[in-house]
Amino acid sequence: MSLDALKSALPDYARELRLNLGSVIGASALPAQQLWGTVLVSAIAARSPIVLRELGPEARARLSPEAYTAAKSAAATMTMNNVFHRTRHLLSDPEYGGLRAGLRTNVLGDPGVPRVDVELWSVAVSAVNGCGLCLDAHERALRTAGVGREVVQEAFRIASVVQAVGVTLEAEAVLGA
Repeated sequence: MSLDALKSALPDYARELRLNLGSVIGASALPAQQLWGTVLVSAIAARSPIVLRELGPEARARLSPEAYTAAKSAAATMTMNNVFHRTRHLLSDPEYGGLRAGLRTNVLGDPGVPRVDVELWSVAVSAVNGCGLCLDAHERALRTAGVGREVVQEAFRIASVVQAVGVTLEAEAVLGA
């Protein structure tokens, strides 16, 4: 019901988003845990209460408690990492790259689910947050683990549609259309 509620809430000018939302979730080749973890982290990263309210409970119902917690942990930690590494990369002074980060990210080392799942979720969050360094690092980890480009792309396809749905619905809520 929640996926249908989101699709029906989209205005006619965003018809393509409605179709894309149905296809990236409904016709994804990802295994259920990777798919719904990606949906959840993308909804969290999109920062849209509407999207999170609709997709969060469905993700919770489709994920094990461990995977649900691991996905939320990945979203939280990757958001911090994305801001830190994107900022360090954007600063003109290269000396920042040599400084110790001093940020705890232990959850990414022992997530309680397959490492590949967390790497895939990290790609999705990094895509929403626009951190090129993080995207490169997590894509490289996935490719080293034998994950194909099509699977990696599926994560950022989902992230892009979930983000666009959130932006569109938030704009409509403000504009009162």
